[in-house]
Amino acid sequence: MSNNDILKKLRVALQLRNDEIIRILELVDFKISNSELGALFRNEDHPHFKKCGDQILRNFLNGLVIHLRGPKSESQE
Repeated sequence: MSNNDILKKLRVALQLRNDEIIRILELVDFKISNSELGALFRNEDHPHFKKCGDQILRNFLNGLVIHLRGPKSESQE
């Protein structure tokens, strides 16, 4: 299973829109445009398909933790 597949499955399971995914990535200071994000969700045979790298998926997962749990407080460190 590729990083693109994982990202797609999380998007569907959590019912996230592209703008919400962009906001989640911004929580960890990772910037991505709407068109770049759309390229990650295209079929592999599409000419504008972009492979999801480990860095994008890692930042999304870290941002998702902050999005769902809230920012890490001083007492949790």
